[in-house]
Amino acid sequence: MSKTTAANAAPIPFLARTPEEWGDDAKSFGGRPFHGRQIFRWIHVKGVTNPAEMTDLSAGLREKLAEAGLGDPVTAITSRRSTDGTRKLLVGLRGEVNVETVLIPGVTGARGRLPSPLDAGMTEIDPDVAFDEEGEAEENTTTAPDERIRVSQCISTQVGCAMGCVFCASGVAGLKRHLDAGEIVGQVILGRRHLDADERLSNVVYMGMGEPLNNYDNTARSLRILCHSDGIGLSHRRITVSTSGLIPEILRLGEDFKGNIGLAVSLHAVNDERRSALMPINRKYPIAELMKALRKYPLPRRRRITIEYTLVSGQNDTPAEAKALAKLLAVIPVKINLIPMNPIELSTLGPPPMAGVLQFQKILVEAGYSCFIRRQRGEDVDAACGQLALLGAKPKVKRSLGVVES
Repeated sequence: MSKTTAANAAPIPFLARTPEEWGDDAKSFGGRPFHGRQIFRWIHVKGVTNPAEMTDLSAGLREKLAEAGLGDPVTAITSRRSTDGTRKLLVGLRGEVNVETVLIPGVTGARGRLPSPLDAGMTEIDPDVAFDEEGEAEENTTTAPDERIRVSQCISTQVGCAMGCVFCASGVAGLKRHLDAGEIVGQVILGRRHLDADERLSNVVYMGMGEPLNNYDNTARSLRILCHSDGIGLSHRRITVSTSGLIPEILRLGEDFKGNIGLAVSLHAVNDERRSALMPINRKYPIAELMKALRKYPLPRRRRITIEYTLVSGQNDTPAEAKALAKLLAVIPVKINLIPMNPIELSTLGPPPMAGVLQFQKILVEAGYSCFIRRQRGEDVDAACGQLALLGAKPKVKRSLGVVES
């Protein structure tokens, strides 16, 4: 089973193979092409990666799959549960490295709706990371609604990160390696095994460790597997890929998936000097060029790009910057997530007072934007936005703007 990708002749990971690719493998083992769909469904519908448990396959085919090494590419080393129900899994990979993935339960279904935004004195509240903020109905309206609690899973695409954003723990030790597509998909299979009985996976967000578009080929293959109708079958609109602003890959993602994959862009500042200090990638892809790319992104009807804006006290949180942000985004269909910075080790930076966050939001809402304040989820287990980090990581290079130098 030495099937390889055309691009770089690397073996296609087991969990990243399509039914057709599995069908070719089955034929090489003396099976039939339809066995490929059976194998694919065992893995991606039932979450079974042990060939011995694939009971509708012949004993000989199961033996061949086992000999080839089919199994889990990722393992859960630890699972930590927050008081709000959020779970952070420490995921072990080959090479004795690890990443983290987070399961974030919603508050719909059995747990009721979010309280009114007016109760908190806010105009709007983001209902977690990537739930259906625009109020769109479930796609399958011909069956009874699923009353289980919806869960968003935040997955990682790299061990560490090369982007070096000063408010994020993922890049403290720099980039160690890319995850292959099987390791990316494997996090979702693993996450589903850790759902409670009254939960279901509804959304996947590529917002964990790493820059997804800096690992484009593996990210793209994993997207195709997660959306495959014979497998998990996630809707494109229930997947969001976050990026720090890699322009060529943003345009490629839009072309390859016709704009149907949700795009979230980490902006975090309104001028190049400040954004370059917070996010070094801006030196290569400045704001004006990034805005041109976002205008070109082929959005389907009623879809919007999500702008992520981490509010860092004293850095990017003034009313003047809120007004400048409103002007900057004026011709782009967007919704805005404001993220009061979560604390991370090695940094003295922090969020502004909530009064300042609300004022920033008010300016954007009055300018006509849908603007949400990201709820802090899982902060007590370091699972909140920006807190995912390599276990025991040490700073690779000296960093500025409130990051303690080692």
